[in-house]
Amino acid sequence: MIKLTRQNLRTPGPTPVPDDIMDSMSNPMINHRGPEFLDLISRVTEQLKQVFMTQNDLFILTSSGTGALEAAIVNTLSPGDKVLSATAGSFGDRFIDMAVAFGADVERLEFEWGQAVDPDAIRRALADSPAIKAVMVTHNETSTGVTHPLKEIAAIVKDEFGKLLLVDAVSSLGCIPLPVDGWNCDAVATASQKGFMIPPGLAFISFSADAWNAQKTATMPRFYFDLESARRYLERGQTPFTPNLTALYGLSKALDNLLQEGLEDVYERHRRIANYTREGIKDLGLELLAWDEAFASDAVTAVKIPESMDGPKFMRLLRAEENVVLAGGQGKLSDSIFRIGHLGYVSQEDIEEVFEALKKVLPKVGFSAH
Repeated sequence: MIKLTRQNLRTPGPTPVPDDIMDSMSNPMINHRGPEFLDLISRVTEQLKQVFMTQNDLFILTSSGTGALEAAIVNTLSPGDKVLSATAGSFGDRFIDMAVAFGADVERLEFEWGQAVDPDAIRRALADSPAIKAVMVTHNETSTGVTHPLKEIAAIVKDEFGKLLLVDAVSSLGCIPLPVDGWNCDAVATASQKGFMIPPGLAFISFSADAWNAQKTATMPRFYFDLESARRYLERGQTPFTPNLTALYGLSKALDNLLQEGLEDVYERHRRIANYTREGIKDLGLELLAWDEAFASDAVTAVKIPESMDGPKFMRLLRAEENVVLAGGQGKLSDSIFRIGHLGYVSQEDIEEVFEALKKVLPKVGFSAH
C-alpha cells in the first residue's frame, strides 16, 4: 500500500481534506437506487442550494468541474449559436475551447493575464452584436490569482441585455461570495476539490428558469451530462448514472461544517488569510501578478518569479526540503509565476509555514528575501 507523508499542500486544488471529512468517507456502500441514497442526495442537494444561495434546480455530477462546465454549455446552446466569452487566463481559455468543440460561434473578449475583465467591454460587445445568445465568464481565475467582477458583469448581461450567463465558479463557490439568485446567474458550475474541502470527483451545477428555456431548443449533443435526465432521476432521489458515494459522504460532512461555520464567516476567513498572504509576499520583496490588488483573489495568490531566480529549483526545494507544495504557472505563465492556494481547509498557520519555508529556500535559488 502506498503511504504518503502529509504535506502542506498549497495548490489551488485539490486542497487538503479535514480528518472528520476523511472519517465520514469510510461509511459503507449503499444501494444508489435505495432509500438511504434518497435521504443522502436530498439532504446534500438542499444544503448545496444554501451555499449557492439559490432556489434554482441544482445537480450533483460525478465528474471534475470540467464536466459541470460542459453541462452548462451543451444544455443551453446549439451548434452555431453566437457566444461571447471573456477570458483573462488559462481557465477562461478552456471554457472557450469547450464551447468551440461543440460548435458554438465564440467571440473572444481577451484581457491580459493578471488583469480583471472589464464589464464595460462586455457591455460594448453585447451592444455591437445583438445576435449573441450567451455570455461565458470565469469568476475566479486560478491561473492568475484574479477574481473578476461577476456582480457587475451579471447586471449588464441579464438586466441590460437579457442574455444567458454561464459561470465557471469552480474555484470561487464556497470561498468567495457568489449569490447565484441575487446576481441572476443562469448556469453556475463548481467542483468538490476546492472550497468544499473534499477529494476530486464531484461537480455541482445550478440551472435557472432561463437556462431551462434555452434547454428546450438546445441541440448540442449530450448524454452523460444531460440535465433533463438528471432532473427526472433527482425527482425520485437518484442520479442517472452511478454516483461517487464515498465523495458524497464527504460532501455531506463538508456541508455540515460550512453551514455551521456560516457562509459570511467562511468568506471573511478567506479574505483574512488572502490579505495575510499578499502582505507577506510583498514583505519578502516579491511582486503579485494581479494588476489591481482590488481584484486579487481570496482563493489563490499568483506571484511573479524574478528573472534572477531558478523557478524549477525553487519549487523542487520547497517540496523536498520543507514539505511545502505550491503550484507553478499555467500556459504562457508556466515559467514566470508560482501560486499559493489558500482556499478550503486552510488556516493562517498553514500560510505562516509557507513563509518560513520561503525564507529558507529563496536564498538558495538566487533571491534575497527582505
